[in-house]
Amino acid sequence: MVFILKNKWILISLLLLVIACESERQVSKLKTPNVLFIAVDDLRPELGIYGNQVVKSPNIDQLAREGSFFSRHYVQVPTCGASRYSLMTGLRPRKKIHIDNRAFYSEMANQDEKDQPESIVHHFRRNGYTTVGVGKLSHSVDGLVYGYKEKPSDVKEMPHSWDRFIFNPGKWKTGWNAFFAYANGENRQSLNGLVKPYESIDIADNGYPDGLILNSAVKELKKLKAENKPFFLGVGFFKPHLPFNAPKKYWDLYERSLIPIASDPLIPKNVHPKSLGKMGEFYNYKLSDEKPTLEKPVSDDYARKLIHGYYASISYVDHLIGKLLKELKALDLDKNTLIVLWGDHGWHLGNDRKWGKHSLFERSLKSALIVKLPRVNHASKEIKTIVETVDLYPTLLDFCGIVKPYELDGKSLVELIQTGKSNHRNRAFGFWKNGVSLKSDRYRLTKFFRKEEPKIELYDHLFDPEENINIAFDHQKTVDSLMPALEKVTPEFYFK
Repeated sequence: MVFILKNKWILISLLLLVIACESERQVSKLKTPNVLFIAVDDLRPELGIYGNQVVKSPNIDQLAREGSFFSRHYVQVPTCGASRYSLMTGLRPRKKIHIDNRAFYSEMANQDEKDQPESIVHHFRRNGYTTVGVGKLSHSVDGLVYGYKEKPSDVKEMPHSWDRFIFNPGKWKTGWNAFFAYANGENRQSLNGLVKPYESIDIADNGYPDGLILNSAVKELKKLKAENKPFFLGVGFFKPHLPFNAPKKYWDLYERSLIPIASDPLIPKNVHPKSLGKMGEFYNYKLSDEKPTLEKPVSDDYARKLIHGYYASISYVDHLIGKLLKELKALDLDKNTLIVLWGDHGWHLGNDRKWGKHSLFERSLKSALIVKLPRVNHASKEIKTIVETVDLYPTLLDFCGIVKPYELDGKSLVELIQTGKSNHRNRAFGFWKNGVSLKSDRYRLTKFFRKEEPKIELYDHLFDPEENINIAFDHQKTVDSLMPALEKVTPEFYFK
């Protein structure tokens, strides 16, 4: 009897040991999280979770509720290619090309592999991750270097970063054609710009390229699940980038008469018009109902139509993102996957009398950022600390336990997310053409390197969050107190 009891306890002990070892093995596996990085083009923080009570974005809002959303996130450069270059390198601009959409073409394409990784994706790949890209993640939507009207080349923008890069152009045949796609298979280039900046057609989600991007992303998720290795999956959606084209069902979510137009439709006081930049991107759509200028705004009715298109495009992409996240969960990958949703910059929707990005105002530099860490209690759903796009590189490395390959300009957000506290700088810097901008807790200070006056702009966000009045003339002490921080990050090329 004693022998039997002893054997019984030996068996139980062995069983517990096996369970403990298995548990430890599972925990060990969980120490290498996956990364799902979702880039959304031209997405300013115009979402339900950010307080917009009109736009319909339930899936992105739910992601934010499960993780954390940053209400004061700023990009480094208010244009697609350069903003993404800062994201991928974790660095603010050092050269003039770094504030240009050609940054990837110039700095990464046709380059031999070096000791220093070309991008964060490259660094993850070197650290044992399978790296897969789908859609627009650098500047070119298929990761290849060629002009809008040219045939695709075989030159990769990020030649050492991706194990696989996937893009299905569908009936549009090339990446750039798909980026400016219309439902009938034509595009802005093929129609020589004789197109409207919006389209509402009764078609399925796959009737536009973003639907094809989702399909490819889902297929890749299934492959990555089967490969059973840690992965970095980047998925880049096009909308709400111009043209504001989305299936009709997403337009039908809105009553246009209830859509508010910009509350700040005038040019800010005490600024030179050059501070607002140009609207050349919008002018590429030659059949636009009206042509906005800084001298003459569009009508309220047309402003509502354009904002309607922007919101419909957001709802379209929100639905696709919801499907992607649902698939992640169905594959049981969500429990060990870090998710980032990032807008590459903002957009003026008639604010400051402008339609487009490409300025150093709040509307161009501020964008959406949502981070969900697996197996982590997020201390705050809304994080009000000022953060920058360059903070994402060290954040992903920190959480995934990967050593930084070189000195980065940003700082990890992991502690801020987990505890709600950190010694984060609470400042952000933006760069565009001939100007540099500093966002502090209360102010925005911008300095232009140009002949036109005024060259200094100061906005008090406590009393003027929409940046309607430049008060630099009357607040020299505040300008002087902020200027050293701005000048410290100003690249040398601005002084030439």
